[in-house]
Amino acid sequence: MARWCYRHRLVVLLLWLGALFGLGAASSAAGTNYANVFSLPNTDSTTAYDLMEKAFPERAGDTDTVVWKVDDGSVRDDSVRSRIEPALDEIGRMKGVGEVTDPYAAQGAAQISRDGRIAYAQITFTEQANAVPKELIEDVVDKAQAAETDGLRVELGGQAVARTQEPPQGIAEAVGILAAAVVLFLAFGSLFAMLLPIVVAIAGVGTGMIATMLMSHVTDVPEVAPLLGSLIGLGVGIDYALFIVTRHRRGILRGMKPQEAAVTALNTSGRAVLFAGGTVCIALAGMLVMNMRFLDGVVVATSLTVVLSVLAAITLLPALLGLLGMRVLSRRQRRRLAAAGPEPAETSGLAARWSSYVQRHPRPVAALAVVVMAALAIPVLSLRLGATDQGNHQESQTTRQAYDLLAEGFGPGFNGPLQVVVEGDAPEGLVNGIRSAEGVAQAAAVPPANGVTVIQVVPTTSPQSEQTDQLIDRLRDDVIPRSGAEAHVGGVTAVFKDFASVTGDRLPYFVATIIALGFLLLLVAFRSLVVPLTAALMNLIAAAASFGVLVAIFQWGWGTELIGVGKEGPITSFLPVIMLSLLFGLSMDYQVFLVSRMHEEWVHTKDNARAVRVGLAETSRVINSAALIMICVFSAFVLSGDMEGAMAGIGLAAAVALDAFILRTALVPAAMHMLGNANWWLPDWLEKRLPHLAVEPKEEAAVEAEQEPAVTGRTSVVHGFVRGTDGEPVDGAAVTLLTKGGRQLDRVSSLADGSYIVSVPAPGTYLLATSAESYGSRAGQVVVADGPLVYDVELAEGEVDAVN
Repeated sequence: MARWCYRHRLVVLLLWLGALFGLGAASSAAGTNYANVFSLPNTDSTTAYDLMEKAFPERAGDTDTVVWKVDDGSVRDDSVRSRIEPALDEIGRMKGVGEVTDPYAAQGAAQISRDGRIAYAQITFTEQANAVPKELIEDVVDKAQAAETDGLRVELGGQAVARTQEPPQGIAEAVGILAAAVVLFLAFGSLFAMLLPIVVAIAGVGTGMIATMLMSHVTDVPEVAPLLGSLIGLGVGIDYALFIVTRHRRGILRGMKPQEAAVTALNTSGRAVLFAGGTVCIALAGMLVMNMRFLDGVVVATSLTVVLSVLAAITLLPALLGLLGMRVLSRRQRRRLAAAGPEPAETSGLAARWSSYVQRHPRPVAALAVVVMAALAIPVLSLRLGATDQGNHQESQTTRQAYDLLAEGFGPGFNGPLQVVVEGDAPEGLVNGIRSAEGVAQAAAVPPANGVTVIQVVPTTSPQSEQTDQLIDRLRDDVIPRSGAEAHVGGVTAVFKDFASVTGDRLPYFVATIIALGFLLLLVAFRSLVVPLTAALMNLIAAAASFGVLVAIFQWGWGTELIGVGKEGPITSFLPVIMLSLLFGLSMDYQVFLVSRMHEEWVHTKDNARAVRVGLAETSRVINSAALIMICVFSAFVLSGDMEGAMAGIGLAAAVALDAFILRTALVPAAMHMLGNANWWLPDWLEKRLPHLAVEPKEEAAVEAEQEPAVTGRTSVVHGFVRGTDGEPVDGAAVTLLTKGGRQLDRVSSLADGSYIVSVPAPGTYLLATSAESYGSRAGQVVVADGPLVYDVELAEGEVDAVN
């Protein structure tokens, strides 16, 4: 498929452009129909909600609030009324506004605070918040705030008004892409190579977002789903393309033609991308175990975006590589390639030195990594799930100001009233019991409607307070049963409390499911029991530490002012499920890319220390670059204007940073060094029963097979160390394997620790030549049997060894 896409690049480009513009036209015509379905079956709040719908079937529009406060006097003064009433009357006449209830009407006395300095009016629109035209909301805000004057302050709150404070759509994505572009340019040194992953990611995310908009008409997709879809889509889309482009460029630098380099890159890194994308989708699908309708739409949006990002990486990317040809390299690289010829595979000096250091000191490295992760995980012990509201907005926003004014004038519980719903008339004993209950500021029964009575209950504490949660439990477990009535506690605060309770109860099953699925995938891929067990443990450590960071910032309030996310509060109840899905999927990606290279080396040499060292040295740079890109993309979502988006962005950025820079770069290789050959243990009976799954075929063997058709047989290796006469390792020595006739078969450079490995196409006798700057050259005859051959080379200054 990669070869076909490369050769028919214009066809592939036209197909992607057609899909993008076709879906875009369809979504423009259809619009969106997002729905936040937070209710859960068989919960008390859901029963209350269903009864409320029966009692008030016409109450469908969004209700927002205008709040005003006077510095002196009373809101009843003529000087205040003469400014507020005309504004409210004009708002009531606007098309799209259904009703305005103000405190100056006959029934409005309760809408004025006891001290007479704060009052509010409720504006009910004819549509829900997402369907209200933004221009109408802005007109309402402008008209209400135009009534302000010296000594009179006017603020507005509500879901519709909050839309006017959102930053323009796409800012978070644009900032994330710009930051990723800088990282890519520094990594590649080429403008065209830098653009490739970004174009591929935009294509995948763009089609995914548009498809999600269309899906919202046939299933319940919450508002936060497109944001989460774009967040994860940009991250994985850029990273997947980065892995493939890196392998493609490496092939060209080694002397391959661009088309063969692209085919090889897709047949190696492309396979790993398919596997990694599949693990992300499986982790996301694990959310279905929670059996929450709200999460179903999130699974659809995020999985669809990941699938399309993978599809773009394996079809659109080879087409773009075909268009660029050699320009995927920088001009300097092209000039050097033309002048000096193909270069050997070399590992970054820093990466090689770090890998050798981890091999020499695995216990201190592992201990330090565990201490850091444990310290970061401490805050997770105080994790409290709940719901964010406009009290968490920034202090400069009118929604936060309105929230605070209502709390000041009518009590902190006024922003999150509870509804106790009873079929038929409410017994007087129930109403009196609620009024006398601890934590209740006021309670009043609304006249029955359609056979249902609603008792409005205002708590003494804010919606996010633990005391409010305790009040809900007190009403359900004590007050209502004692009255003998059959009643149910509802309201937004009760819904989110039930949501958090159900999430907490089902979370262990969800975690067990995605860990088990990840374990089975890695078991099949790497033919080992220890590697998947290590990966599962690392995933749990990463989850605990990243949630610790999340609690410290958003629940404890450490640094909220620096990142501009408003007031601290509980962690959104549905966020752990979404974050764990994404985190486990992304962690599995890095585990696959790291361990697949180690596994390949282990298959060659059966030397665990070398396999871990070489695998870390050759993959750590690209993994760290990919992680840095994801961190940039995720962190940018603080600018989304959405508290849940900011939480998810910061949480995932922290998780990726800890996973890539501490776990995969330090703790995983250190642990694998300590475990030794046990890493690759698998019982014989299980080996025979497991299906075979090739995550990433051996690139060098495949290339040599095409270039050297005359040599057949089983591939083996010669490996060892190049040292000087003083025993010190020789870094960068050229090690060349030749046939007895002098034909070159493989050429590599020794690593920082002096180690090297060359591929041997078949058993036989070969010539191994070694040379290094400041040293003489040495050549020796090596006889390779069925297994790997260990052959150390000692170089001395000025010495030349004759061929044996």
